[in-house]
Amino acid sequence: MTEALVKRGSLRPDFNRALLKGKVSSPRPGIGVVSRRSVIEVARASECRVVSVIAPAGYGKSTMLAEWAATDDRLVAWASVDRLDNDPAALLTLLATSLAEVSADAAEVVAEMRGVGASMLGRSAPMLGRALNRTAKPFVLFIDDLHLANSSECRDALEVVLAEVPDGSQVVIGGRVAPDFVTRLRVGGSLLEIGEERLRIEAIDARTIFEAARVDAGDEEISTVVERCEGWPTGIFLCALASAGGSDVVSVSGEDTFVSDYLYQECFTRLDPALRDFLRRTAVLSQLSGPLCDSVREADNSQAMLHALSSLNLFLIPLDRRRRWFRYHALFREFLLGELERVEAKEISLLHGRAAKWFESEGANERAIEHLLASGERQRSPALVAAAALPAYQRGEVASVERWLSELGDDTVKATPALTVIAAWTAILLGKSPASEQWAAGLEHVDVSEESAEDQIAFKSARAMVRAGMCGDGPARMLADANYAVDHEPVWSPWRDQALHLLGSAYLLNGENRQARQAFEEAIECAVPFGNTDSVLLSEAELAILAIDDGDWAAADAHAASGRRAIDANHMSGYATTALALAVSARIAIHNGDDSSATRLLAQAMRARVDCTHVLPYLAMRTRLQLAMCYSQMGDRAAAMHLLHEVDDLLRRRPRIGVLAEQIETFRAQLAETVGHFATTPLTPAELRLLPYLQTHLKVAEIGQRLFISRNTVSTEVASIYRKLNVSSRAEAVERAIQAGMLGE
Repeated sequence: MTEALVKRGSLRPDFNRALLKGKVSSPRPGIGVVSRRSVIEVARASECRVVSVIAPAGYGKSTMLAEWAATDDRLVAWASVDRLDNDPAALLTLLATSLAEVSADAAEVVAEMRGVGASMLGRSAPMLGRALNRTAKPFVLFIDDLHLANSSECRDALEVVLAEVPDGSQVVIGGRVAPDFVTRLRVGGSLLEIGEERLRIEAIDARTIFEAARVDAGDEEISTVVERCEGWPTGIFLCALASAGGSDVVSVSGEDTFVSDYLYQECFTRLDPALRDFLRRTAVLSQLSGPLCDSVREADNSQAMLHALSSLNLFLIPLDRRRRWFRYHALFREFLLGELERVEAKEISLLHGRAAKWFESEGANERAIEHLLASGERQRSPALVAAAALPAYQRGEVASVERWLSELGDDTVKATPALTVIAAWTAILLGKSPASEQWAAGLEHVDVSEESAEDQIAFKSARAMVRAGMCGDGPARMLADANYAVDHEPVWSPWRDQALHLLGSAYLLNGENRQARQAFEEAIECAVPFGNTDSVLLSEAELAILAIDDGDWAAADAHAASGRRAIDANHMSGYATTALALAVSARIAIHNGDDSSATRLLAQAMRARVDCTHVLPYLAMRTRLQLAMCYSQMGDRAAAMHLLHEVDDLLRRRPRIGVLAEQIETFRAQLAETVGHFATTPLTPAELRLLPYLQTHLKVAEIGQRLFISRNTVSTEVASIYRKLNVSSRAEAVERAIQAGMLGE
């Protein structure tokens, strides 16, 4: 368990760049395929900014997209989606990376496509959309297999991005199922839909397929095949291959899935046994390379096998121009998986396990986890998820972490001390209640008596940090827990900086500022070598506040600037842990008379406070206190009072916060004696969570479903947003929010 708690996970840059490069490289059209030039020309001439190519498997969607990409005279960007992209941070990063080839503006925001919760829809998606809109030359972006990124978070983020496609450019999406926002695009006339009917092929095209398979067939036979297959391209292609092998396929009929299974079997059984074995055993892989296949098969000839299959044009699609990475045609892979289940069902778990071991050795823990979960293996999975969770959080891929935990199941998580800690911190950092309380309570009942002495100490230290962070039993207990963690986290532990930051925070609540300063300084020193940004920016923010309290504004400015550099260098905007650093920076900018910076920083801090909840009470309250001080300095008493009301709500949940309560009351008394010049009422955290959805075409009820609130609550909050922003429509609200820094950058 110690290794799982300590290991942060490391990805080999070269390997992951190779995988990503394959996903953003447009494939070359195959030889002997039916041209879709006429359909492509109609789509281009339509000038619709979004073209959807939606049909079941086997209708040549990817082939059509590849042909279009190869023949378009505009700049071309390509993105192949896989299951790991079913996370808004991963999907937006993939799209930004693909667009970086055609847009300097997109290249500049690739690293910014991260964040958690509302920040993905409220910041990253509009940021990429505006980068798209600023692209100097017309382009066409192809997004293949979009149905694999089918979460509502991904669909909402993509809708925001697509709204900014400039005139003369197009986005072409291919998949089996249309995203729900496609129906809303129809209304504005900015969508062209290409479906199953337009992808069916006629007899003249079928002849091309038969000739490519070197089958001499008569017109009547080809017409019969086309009629029986109802123009289904893959069915016709399989008929041609089966005919080449001597089968009588004219009598084929039935649903696509049954036809394909029969025809694939006809083709499959005529292959060399070694090729059949290779195909069957490598079907567990969504992407294939020689070394990976060698590991899964425990062989050494996979690269030659891949090239042999490629030369036979047997359902193998190259993913890069060097032909080192491939994937099977989706329908063919489904058939192969069925064959594997039928012939070697007992080997499936073993094959997935070998794939996981290979990916883990390459540092690609996320892909290893997918194979371990598919294998049903519950021994290695928990440790690997625990190792990969924090790096995924740092990349903003929190949805992936939550999915891993969900697929493992609560019983497995509860039975794995390291995972219980991860589940608790995931909920805490996202400001989730009651999930954080539930997992924290669960930590108290985890039995580690069977673990080694070293692992028992590691778990108890981790549990103490969760207790300290949530501060449920007051400052004295928080100080004791934080001291325990510091005493038991060795100097080489990547968690020591977090323990030290918690210790500094506990000292502050107990009124021991000198000790707090020492703890924060040591936390920064420990955090920097490990790249643990949260501890750096949180500790620098606290040091800045302490300097202000001492009247040393120059030192405060230096600490605040260091915190902002950490945020910028690690692209942490949108994380709740940035709120305090941004708030104190805004306060310093106001003191220095830098109104422009103050306005920008204040907007960012107000947005980041959304997930600062009572589950991290000292952070949530100190952030709001600093924000209230900012508004007070600006003469906006109403906004300051609003933030104090938010603090009061937090105090009702966490009343035991030591001297911080006294500081709040002191400021409240000072504010009561001031006269405000402005009378703004800031958006509440709930309203800020809702605000990004006004960029979409989601109806009130649909927004409620996304946010797990009632339709009436959505209506009330929307009306409040309109009133506070002094607007009367969604479009006006979005425009005003962008101007105020509440959305986008």
